[in-house]
Amino acid sequence: MTTRNRQWRLIRRPKGTIGPDDLEFTEAPVPALRDGDVLVRNIYLSLDPTNRIWMSDMDQYMPPVQIGDVMRGTTLGVVETSKSESLQPGDIVQYLGGFQEYYASPANLLWKIPEQEGVPLTAHLSVLGLTGITAYFCLLEICKPQPDETIVITSAAGAVGSIAGQIAKRIGSQVIGIAGTDEKCRWITKDLHFDGAINYKSEDVLERLGTLCPRGIDADFENVGGAILDAILTHINLNARIAICGLISTYNVPEPVAGPTMFRNILMKRAIVQGFIVTDYWPRRHEAIDELSQWIAEGDIQYQVDVADGLENALIALDRIFTGKNRGKQLVKICAEP
Repeated sequence: MTTRNRQWRLIRRPKGTIGPDDLEFTEAPVPALRDGDVLVRNIYLSLDPTNRIWMSDMDQYMPPVQIGDVMRGTTLGVVETSKSESLQPGDIVQYLGGFQEYYASPANLLWKIPEQEGVPLTAHLSVLGLTGITAYFCLLEICKPQPDETIVITSAAGAVGSIAGQIAKRIGSQVIGIAGTDEKCRWITKDLHFDGAINYKSEDVLERLGTLCPRGIDADFENVGGAILDAILTHINLNARIAICGLISTYNVPEPVAGPTMFRNILMKRAIVQGFIVTDYWPRRHEAIDELSQWIAEGDIQYQVDVADGLENALIALDRIFTGKNRGKQLVKICAEP
């Protein structure tokens, strides 16, 4: 095993889009272990819109990453060395291992991944990981879709939105997805069986929602915010449910972002708007994993992973999320699977 640990460290808070001078690719010694610790070699790094939030010093649901620290990120890795009886070398674990090759952690903080025949490791950072857990609980606990209701999914070809839409279809809702390319729109309608799709880059979202949702919108699984959220609010029904899972359109905007123009419709339609953070549901994660595993086996849920090779390419891969170049879950492969 090497004694050097390659890492991405935050050296400046981004102003707008993440730039090449905001993080630095460095080396440090592989960390030493204390009693109860394990040393983990990261295999895959999860990239998520929330990485951009963590780089800022805004008020947020976790402490911001401090200047000089290794960039925070969820990882899937293999235990290399253990000073704990609960984890052994070769065990696969998930944690906030960061944008780096190795990390040391108390064993009791890590989530051990069980061996499942036919389930690729990447699934545990996508449909059976935080992505799937987010889609499951945000949809069912806040949107609460019902048969024959209309639900809109923004960023519908993304990691979370694509799964949430399929769960809503399984319930029997009419599902309309909003995505950024014709190819993504074809994927969610042809392969994932959404009832309709809108390319927000080439179509008038407000007008198309009126056409595709003639009975109005009962629930919104919101990942984007901004003008798209305004268009949705214009069409919501009485007692609509709006789950704010993400606001990716605002994360790289350096100036304060104005609220929705159609904010008044929340009052007029007596809508419920609720934010969602997946850590609130962490104690119940196995509910989601068990059901999603069954639905995948039954063919009701499809998912995609977009894997970039090499830790050195992490920032390029992260940019793919904000420019809409990825489809499904964006990962970085740091080393070969054991």
